[in-house]
Amino acid sequence: GCNPLAETGRSKLQNQRAVLNQQILRAVRMRAGAENLLRATTNNKVREQVLLELSFVNSDLQILKEELEGLNISVEVYQNAEETFSIPLVPLGLKETKEVDFTLPLKDFILEHYSEDSSEYEDEIADLMDLRQACRTPSRDEAGIEMLISYFLQLGYVENRFFPPTRHMGVLFTWYDSFTGVPVCQQNLLLEKASVLFNIGALYTQIGTRCNRQTQAGLEKAVDAFQKAAGVLSYLKETFTHTPSYDMSPAMLNVLVKMMLAQARECVFEQIGLSGIRNEFFTLVKMTQEVAKVGEVYMLVNTAMNQEPVKENIPYSWSKLAQIKSDHYKALAHYFIATILCDHELQPSDDEDQQEKALSQLYDCVPEGLMVLAVLKDKVQRKQLGKAHLRKAIVYHEEALRVCGLCKKLRNIDVLQEVLTAAHKRSLLKYAQQETEDDFLSLIQAPDILPKTEHKIETIAPQFSKVKVKDFFHKLGPLTVFSAKQRWTAPRTIRLNCEAGELGFSLKGGSPVQIYCLDPVCSAASAGLKEGDYIVSVGGKDCKWLGVNEVLEKLKSVGEQPMELEVISCQDTAASLHSKSATYSVGMQKTYSLICLAMDEDKIHQTKKAPLKLPFLSWGTKNRQKAASTLCLPSAVAGSSQIKKKLSPFTLFSTESSLY
Repeated sequence: GCNPLAETGRSKLQNQRAVLNQQILRAVRMRAGAENLLRATTNNKVREQVLLELSFVNSDLQILKEELEGLNISVEVYQNAEETFSIPLVPLGLKETKEVDFTLPLKDFILEHYSEDSSEYEDEIADLMDLRQACRTPSRDEAGIEMLISYFLQLGYVENRFFPPTRHMGVLFTWYDSFTGVPVCQQNLLLEKASVLFNIGALYTQIGTRCNRQTQAGLEKAVDAFQKAAGVLSYLKETFTHTPSYDMSPAMLNVLVKMMLAQARECVFEQIGLSGIRNEFFTLVKMTQEVAKVGEVYMLVNTAMNQEPVKENIPYSWSKLAQIKSDHYKALAHYFIATILCDHELQPSDDEDQQEKALSQLYDCVPEGLMVLAVLKDKVQRKQLGKAHLRKAIVYHEEALRVCGLCKKLRNIDVLQEVLTAAHKRSLLKYAQQETEDDFLSLIQAPDILPKTEHKIETIAPQFSKVKVKDFFHKLGPLTVFSAKQRWTAPRTIRLNCEAGELGFSLKGGSPVQIYCLDPVCSAASAGLKEGDYIVSVGGKDCKWLGVNEVLEKLKSVGEQPMELEVISCQDTAASLHSKSATYSVGMQKTYSLICLAMDEDKIHQTKKAPLKLPFLSWGTKNRQKAASTLCLPSAVAGSSQIKKKLSPFTLFSTESSLY
């Protein structure tokens, strides 16, 4: 990872984000105490004081939320350092987390579950903790992506090795919401995996915004980065469906995927026009449709950002920037088609049918009383329709400038103001160049332009298989056998004497090998060897990873001399398993957030019917009715039910409560 003390613009932003997260946590705790006191007291004077205190705390939280939004719209820090005249792209900030100490829980589990000397695994545990620490400050390049993916894959090994489905390990993971700063604290490893995935997607967006958009290679890299970011976020949405953090909720991830694909589409348009746009009929027709497509996708992004429940948590400036881009690119589409109509009169040498066909594809329907071929041939009609498109372009430009001026965060971005102003002046100049005539005689309204593109933009699924990682805890043995789900007896030592060169048993399986066809009267059986036992060492040499032939070679090499085998026997695990989700583990008492009080489930009588579990972070309408708060408190209800189902590492079950 990068040097966490490096004073780069990006590291300063992340440090400010970490400080804001802590301030938000303190404010939320203060509000939690005030709201609890408000519910508990009946003294009117105390209630008045508490309500006054709540108003101060809520105001403070609103200010902190606005500061966090300011960090999320600090797009100029992430752009390429080269001088550029392009509208800035929006990256995602990395989620912040607290340090985690794996040492004691993993060492205890190795000793208890695997019956091995845990001190031999101190280096492996340290490597895991170092990798996690490095992932908090990844470099903004492919090496940083590879490091995050390697940690994500390593978590898969760690989950199978050390996190049994029947209990928690006591390792507490804390991650802060990227948009609200509210912490989520759980003992569930799925929260860690989901947060790392989010940061992989966020890092791709930062790589995309950093690319040099003045070169073909830079734009190609930016398009690829945004498509990969959309792919990772889409994978996160489909895999972890009940995350307790709003920035990873399905609704929010759906909006973020749309935004990344829209930015990829924007880069594709810039790529097409990078070498210059020729003032030629068919070239302008193509550019009109391409830029209209960009305007359309940004309009859909803006619509999605203004839907519940995303609207309350998405940065306001992001929504306004999507609206500005939609208006800006729609204006460009009308400017291009106006240029076609005003600058290109039909010549005798032109292909009349081809031009009519191309122009017809731009409209869903032409204004009443006009025919496309007639417009092409009639100079007056061409000019009137061209000026109508210019008027519409100017209206869109003015709307984009108006929205930009109303948003405090956006009007401070100089390059955005410059691009919008230059495009507006260009349309005004084009309109002024047309012959002066009485515009009141022209009642033509410019029709809408049909978007069309020849370039397909879609998500690129994460290629985890391309990153090769070795299990840190490889020495424990093959994961198919030596996992947290399996239970065995402690290793037993069997003193083996070969009788006339016969072992008295056969071996089968891969690694580790199993005892097969054991002769019940042989010396090995008398010494305690059982059918189905796994051989873990021969003569003091570890053989968990050896196959049948290799173990037989070791046994034969000893000859008729006595030897010692260490074997283990698999135990049945019929205990009921708790279902896990990234929201909470049903029946698990210690899965909680730092911003809510854990309630003692043991106090609930067994015969009492358990109430429904409320959402982990309840920011919905019900909480807003209970207390006038900017960020509503989560609710914790004692009592839960057990669900006897198993989960695969990436499958989450729907529970009775959902995030919204």
